[in-house]
Amino acid sequence: MPEFGYFLATEEFGPADLIEQARMAEQAGFDCLWISDHYHPWNDAQGQSPFVWSVIGALSEAVSLPVETAVTCPTVRIHPAVVAQAAATSAVMTGGRFRLGLGSGEALNEHVLGTHWPSANVRLEMLEESIQIMRRLFTGEEVTHHGPHYTVENARLYTVPDEPVPIDISGFGPKAAGLAARVGDGFITMGPDEEMVTQYRKGGGGGRLVSGGTKVCWGQDREEAVRTVHRLWPNQFLPGEMAQILPTPRHFEQLEPLVTEEMVAENTVCGDDVDEHVRELRAFVEAGFDRVYVGQIGPDQRGFFDFYRTKVLPQLRQG
Repeated sequence: MPEFGYFLATEEFGPADLIEQARMAEQAGFDCLWISDHYHPWNDAQGQSPFVWSVIGALSEAVSLPVETAVTCPTVRIHPAVVAQAAATSAVMTGGRFRLGLGSGEALNEHVLGTHWPSANVRLEMLEESIQIMRRLFTGEEVTHHGPHYTVENARLYTVPDEPVPIDISGFGPKAAGLAARVGDGFITMGPDEEMVTQYRKGGGGGRLVSGGTKVCWGQDREEAVRTVHRLWPNQFLPGEMAQILPTPRHFEQLEPLVTEEMVAENTVCGDDVDEHVRELRAFVEAGFDRVYVGQIGPDQRGFFDFYRTKVLPQLRQG
């Protein structure tokens, strides 16, 4: 039976709201949590961006659900040796219920120190080297590393979990999926893409964990829910590589006129039709995903959790 998790959006909600949503998710019967890791929101309407590692510390005390970053970029803004320390501490605080989801990142978050934003191929090289460094540090042994992208000297993590932190790698194309199959403990992608899952498993991923996620907007007024998504998350509908290369929320806002409410209505589950919500998550299960995460867009979180607790999750678990 696949597991169903809740996706905490740090771009849209502050720390207190995220903790309360995690509590409601556990009470509603969700199995696990994803949490995004951003320096900026995608646009000013979303309006938040708390430091994810502080929130994870609070989550470790507030709930007993497993937690995973979806996803952290360990290459530019934060050195992989520091990400390794944050992840190891998170694993200790959660009693081993933490997974580190990694990706090659977006300029939106990573350019803030004025560092050159590399090409996609270079970013994947940096990601692979960062994973090598972090895996060595998770052993608790002293690490010295001189590589093409990173230098580490006499680094040792003294606070480490009993087992190394599992590392899942996010990917939306064949190169990233291949990297995940080669060096990851699991694979993350958005959208129920059966072809990507097959490619990952045949490329060496085997029976490792495959996780996917989606966002919905529950509400009794479907048209209002569509407007909410259009106002807060139009960035989801921008094509190509823009999500990886645009540097500020202002740049994403300049492209928002390209996204219409009709596009939102056709491509997002909005409203309170139980069957639509069930179909959205079942599509991931049918595509071979082991964990499926869903996030609620907008302020009506309590209504969403009541709806999923009483109507959606029971149907999903009937098979």
